[in-house]
Amino acid sequence: MALGLGVVIAVSGLLYARRLRDQVSASRELEMGRLHEERGAAEQERASIVLAAREDAHRLRSESEAEVRERRAEVARLEQRLAQREEGLEKRNRDVEQGEQRLTRREEELEQTRQQIEDERSGVGRELERVAGMTQEEARAELLRGVEAELDHEVAERIRASEQRVREEAEERSREILITTMQRHASEQTGEAAVTVLHLPTDDLKGRIIGREGRNIRALEAATGIDVIVDETPEAVVLSGFDPVRREVAKVALERLFADGRIHPARIEEVVAKSRAEIADRLREEGEAACQEVGITGVHPELVKLLGTLRYRSAYGANVLAHSKDTAAVAGMIAAEIGYDVQEAREIGLFHDIGHAVEQHVEGSHAVIGGEILARLGRPAAVVHAVRAHHYDEEPRSIGAFVLMTADAITASRRGARRETLASSIKRLERLEQIADELPGVERSFAIQAGKELRVMVKPQEVDDDRAQIMAREIAKRLHAEASYAGRIKVVVLRETRSVEYAK
Repeated sequence: MALGLGVVIAVSGLLYARRLRDQVSASRELEMGRLHEERGAAEQERASIVLAAREDAHRLRSESEAEVRERRAEVARLEQRLAQREEGLEKRNRDVEQGEQRLTRREEELEQTRQQIEDERSGVGRELERVAGMTQEEARAELLRGVEAELDHEVAERIRASEQRVREEAEERSREILITTMQRHASEQTGEAAVTVLHLPTDDLKGRIIGREGRNIRALEAATGIDVIVDETPEAVVLSGFDPVRREVAKVALERLFADGRIHPARIEEVVAKSRAEIADRLREEGEAACQEVGITGVHPELVKLLGTLRYRSAYGANVLAHSKDTAAVAGMIAAEIGYDVQEAREIGLFHDIGHAVEQHVEGSHAVIGGEILARLGRPAAVVHAVRAHHYDEEPRSIGAFVLMTADAITASRRGARRETLASSIKRLERLEQIADELPGVERSFAIQAGKELRVMVKPQEVDDDRAQIMAREIAKRLHAEASYAGRIKVVVLRETRSVEYAK
């Protein structure tokens, strides 16, 4: 029994040992498979890491090479700019050296000239002393006594002239006060001479005239020098300015813009330029028509243009060109009755007020100005004298002068104070513009709103914003010193910079 038990135990041990060995073998094989899988996964991960590292290295190398190329290009540009700057500095140094050499030579020449003058002066002094028999001190004392005597007379003359000027200025001031008082009853006529009312097809055009943030109306006023007044008046805008030709240019330009439909600053400048050319042609045509109507040929083109300008001038409430043609007709009739040259009388009558065309720009009587224009442009001496004498600026000495004065008196309207006041007002407005134009850097200036505002256009490349502010103050001070206006004047300095490029 013990043997059988031992055999059973031995068999059981052998079976257990075999089963244990089989389990160990299976576990080892399972472990080996897992290790093999982990090794494969590790190999794949290692390969992906290596590949990613290579890609990163390639990318970094590309970026580094690109950065190096950019740095090299930048260094090359800097070297080129440095070389150009060095070349410019060398050229400037050469110019400075040459300038210094020229200055040195000039100083030497001036020193030689000064020395020669001193030598000649000494020689002249000695010669004068020898000729006059007086020493230099004696001659100086004698000269001072003579100068003092002359100065006493001159001082007295100046005092008398100053007193006379004060009396004349007082009389002129009192006359201006009286004229200003009388002018209050002539405001409608003066307004008609200073403004133009332009009728609009529709009120919608007012907004287009003004433009976004007012850019269209500012461009139109800057291009024409005319104040464009857009108010609540239905279907109308007012063009205000002392120069009727400028108002006509603005009117024609606006009419063109309405017909075209395109209203913007660039188009406004283009249309204003075309309108100026059209008005110039119109002036020439008006002058030629007047010459043909009177029967005058061979007239200088400049005189024809000035004659056409009279179409936009008025005197005593009448159109100057119409008055001139009427005067020519009446002068021809008078000449025919007394046996004087009819054609010469007509020419005298037609050109007798030609000075009105430029009197706003030239000081003096329109009769004298007209005579100078006719003489310069080759008209006969009899015509020149009659024109100069028809207001007694020159003593009339010919039949033609008396014929002209008679015809002018017949055709002229009632003389009043308004025309004289209007002429002085125009001259005052032009003086305002002249004061601004005298400053450096000013491109154009316009006196608007009957002289209550002065707009000054400056060159942006010469005047910066700070200088524009200072310039406005300088102009205001000069206007104050002029003391030729009433109330106050608003000075506006405009500086505009434009940048233009074209897409191709």
